[in-house]
Amino acid sequence: MRKLLFAALATLAVIDIATPVCAQPAARLADRDIVEAYEYMLGRLLVLRQENLDFKEGFKWNEIIHRAPGGVDWANPNLDVVYSEAWIALDEKSCTLIDIPEIKGRYYTVQILNGWGETTANINERNFQKHPFGKYLFCIKGATPVLPKGTLRVTLPSRKSRLLMRIELGAHPENAIALQKKVTMKATGKPVIEEAVVKPNFTNSQLPGVEAFDKTAEIFASEADLNPGMIDVREKAIAISKAAADRTQRARIDEVIRKQAIPAFHGEILKMGKAENGWMHPRVVGNYRTDYVMRTITNYAGIWANNSKEVVYFAAQGLDGGQSYTQTFPKDALPRTKTRYFWSVIVVDSVDYKVIPNALNRYLLNKQSPLHFDDDGSLTLAFAPTLPAGIPESNWLPTPQGKKYNMTFRFYGPTKDVSDGKYFPPPVVRTSATRTEQLIRSLKKSRH
Repeated sequence: MRKLLFAALATLAVIDIATPVCAQPAARLADRDIVEAYEYMLGRLLVLRQENLDFKEGFKWNEIIHRAPGGVDWANPNLDVVYSEAWIALDEKSCTLIDIPEIKGRYYTVQILNGWGETTANINERNFQKHPFGKYLFCIKGATPVLPKGTLRVTLPSRKSRLLMRIELGAHPENAIALQKKVTMKATGKPVIEEAVVKPNFTNSQLPGVEAFDKTAEIFASEADLNPGMIDVREKAIAISKAAADRTQRARIDEVIRKQAIPAFHGEILKMGKAENGWMHPRVVGNYRTDYVMRTITNYAGIWANNSKEVVYFAAQGLDGGQSYTQTFPKDALPRTKTRYFWSVIVVDSVDYKVIPNALNRYLLNKQSPLHFDDDGSLTLAFAPTLPAGIPESNWLPTPQGKKYNMTFRFYGPTKDVSDGKYFPPPVVRTSATRTEQLIRSLKKSRH
């Protein structure tokens, strides 16, 4: 009897071990966690998208491309400058040498960004006063190159970096182009270059869904996010990536992204900083610290934006291309008084933030524009589908009839009140304003 009992127990034990236990369903991910993790991941995917587009176009590692004026096609380009671009690849045995000519009398900077869109360096006369031009050797930590005579080492935090050089076109663009073409770049060795872990193929109007989390661990491993305070959101992203392997959870995650995360992100764009006079001043640009949402917004709406030491941006969003607007600067606060270098205002479409073709082939107004000033010394700019009555054509920036658009106002080398957020450009006012609004504007103008 005892033998039979032992045999039965042994059989049960075998059955218990051999029979698979039904897996416990994964803990349900909170909708808010999915939204936050998506806003974080999208920032990196936008940079990877641009990397993919660049190399499809013909970029090669450690080779600089000199663009013609207006020759870039990314979001919110700066048309006041001529660009030179490169992707830098480094390892312990290979650095990259760049040679910059002496540039005087016009703005320039060589901006370096990492794979998250963070500005890691600006080479110019303000940041490198003892070595404002000449040879610079980009290396990663741990590299031990022999520095050629007269060369300054610049240690970068990433094995891959994006370079963007801007030279102000100014009154003599031909001189800026000549300086641009003197810039050279070459690798000192043959760096080991890892392929991008993903090559995103999406547009601003059709953002990715759950597929944004398909290779989260690999994406994190490919480029460290050096900013503090990201552990929590990264852990959420990893958890979502694992959950997305389950078909049921994957469908739910995709639904949350499309119905909540993407609308929430678009909502964040509308409240990305302090607003005054109808202009939005982004709360942070270029170096984002813990504000990953603002980083993603910038990569979406104006990739490669620089930090506030170089430039301050103001945005006016959702303007009606069929309406006429004016903007008046009083004589004692003209745009040129708010910058050491230059200012400009540009019109872009409200989805992809690209410049909009028009019959005049005019895409901005800036300090080089042949602007006409009012009798009292003030300056009135106009934004309209056709030239408004009483406005000089030189002061008019055409807008797209029947479409929404955004405007970006730039101040390069901003004065302290601009960089401190105490100054905002004057309001952009519809010319079909009510009589009361017109009277208020007239009173304000008369005070100056």
